Amino acid sequence: MFKQDIARISVFKGLSVADLDILAPLTDVVCFKQNQVIFEQGHAADFLYVLLEGEVVVNFKPYDGPVLSIGRILPGGVFGWSAILGRQAYTSIAMAAVDCSAIRVKGDELRSLCEKNPRTGIDVLKGLAGGIAERLNSTHEQIFTMLARSMDLGVA
Repeated sequence: MFKQDIARISVFKGLSVADLDILAPLTDVVCFKQNQVIFEQGHAADFLYVLLEGEVVVNFKPYDGPVLSIGRILPGGVFGWSAILGRQAYTSIAMAAVDCSAIRVKGDELRSLCEKNPRTGIDVLKGLAGGIAERLNSTHEQIFTMLARSMDLGVA
């Protein structure tokens, strides 16, 4: 992917030209068809994704219950972050809600970038952390509403 394209993505805004030169070769663009599974819960956590177009649904299958929808990723959103946390497996399921495209980067390559270029790594991780935090806030609200309804607390 071209560095000027990466620079337009919200989680990478503010990176210097030098940072983009380091990051760009690690990225590629992937496309998914509607209802295509991007990754499965429990499968090897290899890639981090930043959604460019479309919408991705993130689900979680608890050990003893039905599949729960825990989030919707819109353009600019980050998903698959188990890959950069050093986890062996994804903790959720990601599926394309509509045809979509995303930037992907191998988690181990991104971790290596952070080790070899700490300043660039910190800048990249700050942008990713903002995208992840936004999703966690949304998930927190969804989980609270679901629990409140199940306990009949009158939350609509």
